Amino acid sequence: MSTFITGACGFVGLSLAEHLMWRGEDVIGFDRAPLPPAASKAFDGLSGRFSMVVGDVRDADALRQAMALHRPQRLVTLAAITADAKRERATPGAIFDVNVGGVIAALTTAADCSVTRVLHASSGSVYGMSGNGATALHEDSTPLRPEGLYGISKQAAEGAALRLAALHGLDLVVGRLGTCFGPWEADTGVRDTLSAPLQALRLAERGETAVLPRDSRRDWLYVRDVAAAISALLDRPRLPHAVYNVAAGFLGSMSTWCDALAAQHPDFAWRLARAGEPTNVDYYAPYDRAPMDIARLRADTGFAPRFDLDAAAKDFLAWRERHGAAPRTAHSASPAHA
Repeated sequence: MSTFITGACGFVGLSLAEHLMWRGEDVIGFDRAPLPPAASKAFDGLSGRFSMVVGDVRDADALRQAMALHRPQRLVTLAAITADAKRERATPGAIFDVNVGGVIAALTTAADCSVTRVLHASSGSVYGMSGNGATALHEDSTPLRPEGLYGISKQAAEGAALRLAALHGLDLVVGRLGTCFGPWEADTGVRDTLSAPLQALRLAERGETAVLPRDSRRDWLYVRDVAAAISALLDRPRLPHAVYNVAAGFLGSMSTWCDALAAQHPDFAWRLARAGEPTNVDYYAPYDRAPMDIARLRADTGFAPRFDLDAAAKDFLAWRERHGAAPRTAHSASPAHA
C-alpha cells in the first residue's frame, strides 16, 4: 500500500508518514521543502519506504508527473498555509492559491492517475464563530462560520473537494483536524500560528516564564493521535459519512500543560497575565473554541485518542531530546543529539 501526501514536510505530514511507514507502508511525500535531515534519519529505521518529491502543490504538471511515476493507491491533502493576520493583509491570494487551488490540482490529478482513496485534511477553523459559547461542534448540525482567511479557504476547499469527488467518482473523506501539536511542529515559513503548547514548551526550554492571557481550555490534539485517526479513516472502505471531526475528544487546560512541563523542567515558571500585562503565549483568539464532537469518528472507525496532556508532555519532551530540538539544560536526562 502506498500513500501520496501533499504538504508532507509539515508537522502533520511528517507524523503521518512516520506512522504509515512504521506499519510497513510506502509513502510518497510532495512538498516545496525537502525532507528535513532529522526526519530522514528517523525514517531510515522504519520498515516502510519514503520517496520525496520536491514540488509546488499548485503545479498540476508536477503533481501529475509524481503520481504517474509512483502510482499511489491513496492521497492525503495536507498542504496548506496556516495564515495569521499579517499574512492575510500581505498575500491573501497566496492563501487561496495553496489552500484551495492546491486541493483542486491534487484531486484532479488523483482522478487522472486512478487513485482509489482520498482524504482531504480540513480544519476545525471552518466552524469559526460557531465555536464561541457552543457546547460541542458537530459535523452536520453546527453552522460553518469561519472568521479568518485560513478558515474561509478551508471551507472553500472542502466544498471543492466534495464536488470534484462527485464529478470524478473519487472515494473521498474529509477530516476536520482539531488544534494539533506535537513532534515535528516548527515554523516552516507557512505556519504562522504555532500551537500554544509548543510556545510554552519553547519558553520552558529557554528558562523563561510563560505569561498566559488566560487559562485556555481546548481539545488539544496530539499529533500522534492525528496520524492514527487519519490512518483509521484511510483504512475503512466506503465510510458512511463524507465529513469527520478529528479531535481529542476531551478538554485540557493550559495550566495542566504548563504543570506537566514544570515536572520535566523544574526551573520553568508560568502564570496568568495581570491586567494590561503583555503576554508571550498567543491563543490567536479572544475565546476558547468549543470542543469538536468525535462520536462519529469513534463509531465508524473505532478510533480512540491515546494521549492526554500529561502523556503528551512526556512523549513530546522525550522526542525533542532525541531529535535535538531542545536546548540542553542542567536538568536534562540526556544530552540533545545533533
